[in-house]
Amino acid sequence: MRFTHLTSAGEAHMVNVAAKQPTIRTATATGIVDVSPEVLAAIRSGEVPKGDVLAVARIAGIQAIKKTPDLLPLAHVISVQGAQVEIDVTESEILISVEVTTADRTGVEMEALVGVSAVALAIVDMVKSVDRTVTIREAKIVRKTGGRSGTWVRED
Repeated sequence: MRFTHLTSAGEAHMVNVAAKQPTIRTATATGIVDVSPEVLAAIRSGEVPKGDVLAVARIAGIQAIKKTPDLLPLAHVISVQGAQVEIDVTESEILISVEVTTADRTGVEMEALVGVSAVALAIVDMVKSVDRTVTIREAKIVRKTGGRSGTWVRED
């Protein structure tokens, strides 16, 4: 297996994408936050002491997407043209979905994962005083389009 971010000597480097043509690319990542039934009820009723959990989490996700190269040393600075953050409060958990779009030379999978992670962390921060057992799980890429490899969809 060849890792593109390692030189032949095994040293980390940023891949040169200058010769690649920009294409429209998307990536979707998902994640889950487990909280107590009391917190789910408080989120639905707007009674979380820190305020509007979903609004704060959505903005945190969008901000984080734009800061991905600041967090991941080998990620390229790209032009993010779209970011959609969906948060679904179900009867037993909080489902997060983030889709990121660009017209650039490299994909946005890391931006989508950073977005999901920031949404989940913001939820934890907003509810931790009410529920210290909050758990984040299953952050993963579920779909990507564009680029040399085309469309990929997770099959599980």
